[in-house]
Amino acid sequence: MAPTTSLTAAQAHARLHELTVIDVRTPGEYASGHLPGAHNVPLDHLDAALPALKTAAGRGDLLLVCASGARSTQARERLAEHGIAAAGLIGGTTAWQQLGHDVQRPEGTRAVWAMERQVRLAAGSLVLTGLLAGRRRPKARLLSAGIASGLVFSALTDTCGMAKVLAKLPHNQPRTTDLDATLAALAR
Repeated sequence: MAPTTSLTAAQAHARLHELTVIDVRTPGEYASGHLPGAHNVPLDHLDAALPALKTAAGRGDLLLVCASGARSTQARERLAEHGIAAAGLIGGTTAWQQLGHDVQRPEGTRAVWAMERQVRLAAGSLVLTGLLAGRRRPKARLLSAGIASGLVFSALTDTCGMAKVLAKLPHNQPRTTDLDATLAALAR
């Protein structure tokens, strides 16, 4: 598979039995529903997973998945830099679910909001805080201006600094044992 390959949800569904699916979302997002058989390797931990992913790619095709396709594209580019070919799921798990395909959820896990929703809550709360505090202290409005500037930059560059910060929160981090088990399974 060429490193620039992308698959639609329908194409991925037809080939799911032959693909090694790597979900690059946070563990909380992964727990809220992932493609059947997907392995969770959060984007923040991709570099540590390179040897295991190289081994898995040697056995068969990799499919990288996230919520919308943006993070899986970043992951695919990073893997390509290390000579690891992978495809991305166009539209991510959102497109997958829109076609009515099943997702797996680990039993007993609490669903965490999707990263995009976490970013909207944090950005909106910070803008509102800046505006309200700005009524008494005008310089507090700079907080709102800073967040607005960050959102514009995020849209123009298709990156999100706030998502990178939120991904570091405890509920978005994998337990070391989970990541170790995933990497061991991929390296076999």
